[in-house]
Amino acid sequence: MTQLLYQTDSYLKEFSASVTATEAAARAIVLDRTAFYPGGGGQPCDRGSLTIDSATYSVAVVGKQGEEVLHVLGGEDGLPQVGAPVRGNLDWDRRYNLMRTHTAMHILCGVVFRDYGALVTGGKMDPLEGRMDFEFETMGGELVASIEDAANEAVAAGLEVRAKVLPREEAFQIPDLIRTKINLLPEGIAQVRTVEIVGLDLQADGGTHVRNTAEVGPIKVVDYKSKGAINKRIYIVLN
Repeated sequence: MTQLLYQTDSYLKEFSASVTATEAAARAIVLDRTAFYPGGGGQPCDRGSLTIDSATYSVAVVGKQGEEVLHVLGGEDGLPQVGAPVRGNLDWDRRYNLMRTHTAMHILCGVVFRDYGALVTGGKMDPLEGRMDFEFETMGGELVASIEDAANEAVAAGLEVRAKVLPREEAFQIPDLIRTKINLLPEGIAQVRTVEIVGLDLQADGGTHVRNTAEVGPIKVVDYKSKGAINKRIYIVLN
């Protein structure tokens, strides 16, 4: 089981670890602990590098395999031995922009749920841009402008963002914890990570976020589309 350092400290740029397993076919290794986010919930995986002995490997693909995180190594050097010490470095600019974007998506979700009661039906993000689908029957320019204004009010308010890992039973006592139309949490997980934008939003989430909404910066809605009878998509960008 890989210890997920990013769950408790999204600002960790470097970390030490050791190799616990190798996957020759995938050219991947498993570490006992990692700050690399393996992707999920619409957020892409992190990128960066791992230094092992005298070799530095690029890491562009990271993924979850059960309770372990696989780090796919670039280059042509052979895979390290199990037990080898590792120094990890994230591509911090990319990670921080994803943190800002992910928090912006939660602001958008929080505003829409608070003001209109609409659930999320899908979403995807890249650094400084994203899209989110909501359960709306109709959507027009005036509604979208109101959503954008309310989202930027939340940014300007400088709301604290808190992450916690709770026992499953305690987490599911929180009203409206799941903001997606379909519950994406795997059955049987013992703990649930929650992300709260204080005063606006609280939901289950495994990704990385900034500490305060002020770090997000201005949110610009650049487009919106109908993707079905009760499915409307909003596109946002950040500076």
